Amino acid sequence: MIEDQRGVASVRLMCRAYAVSVSGYYAWRNRGPSQRQQQDMRLLEKIRALQDTGRGLYGSDRIYKRLHAQGVVCSRKRIARLMRENGLNSRRRRKYRHHTTDSNHSNPVAPNLLARDFAADHANQKWVGDIIGIRTDEGWLYLAALLDTFSRMIVGWAMSIHRDEQLVEDALCMAIQRRCIGFDSDLLHHSDRGSQYTANDYQNLLTLYGIDVSMSRKGDPYDNAMMESFFSTLRAELTELVQFSTISEARLAVFDYLEVFYNRQRIHSSINYMTPLEFEAFHLL
Repeated sequence: MIEDQRGVASVRLMCRAYAVSVSGYYAWRNRGPSQRQQQDMRLLEKIRALQDTGRGLYGSDRIYKRLHAQGVVCSRKRIARLMRENGLNSRRRRKYRHHTTDSNHSNPVAPNLLARDFAADHANQKWVGDIIGIRTDEGWLYLAALLDTFSRMIVGWAMSIHRDEQLVEDALCMAIQRRCIGFDSDLLHHSDRGSQYTANDYQNLLTLYGIDVSMSRKGDPYDNAMMESFFSTLRAELTELVQFSTISEARLAVFDYLEVFYNRQRIHSSINYMTPLEFEAFHLL
């Protein structure tokens, strides 16, 4: 209280009023931070660094888990206290449930040939596909992707502000060209039963290349669990960490994630801690 009132009243008078010695006050004032305070300062630096990495979206729970993974020993309550005292509250965004499947149509649907069996003996045996919406300040950007269940590689993708048949067709054309799919392929294509995937032109393209068609049952995400898992990873590692200002910014970030990081640098425990590219190269030997 004396420190807070310095400049308002005489230190000597306040010490007398609060029955504190003047020498004791100055000794307290000149004393350096305690060991606990020094530890708090070092911990606060680590918290700030993680907050910067997470674009201010991290709360105390996630900060605690990240620090624990780095071998930093501290309690969750201590982190919460330091964040609260230093105004480091997370910038929580509203969770948007943006549905990308339009199953209200009269197009014919295929049976579920995949039957939740994602195992594959080689590349280009089973592809799974889906669409995800990425929110930006300018509106929604949609990503359609096709994943090879053998290596977890994203073999085809496309982005657009329109969630239509052309989006998924562009992703399929990329995959066919990249993987050099012939007209007599032994390939199974699995997706949901949305209008984009059941459209005539899309189905005709699959038929042209001899690709068998499989579709999930209505309202059952487990039928396409591997694709759901990929999109969960994309959200956790990119889209939930960043609030994109523009659609162009989101496009560049997603391209970098898919082509630079996910396919070529990110190791996967499910494929012996290799990248998709390494895993496929290994099995070509």
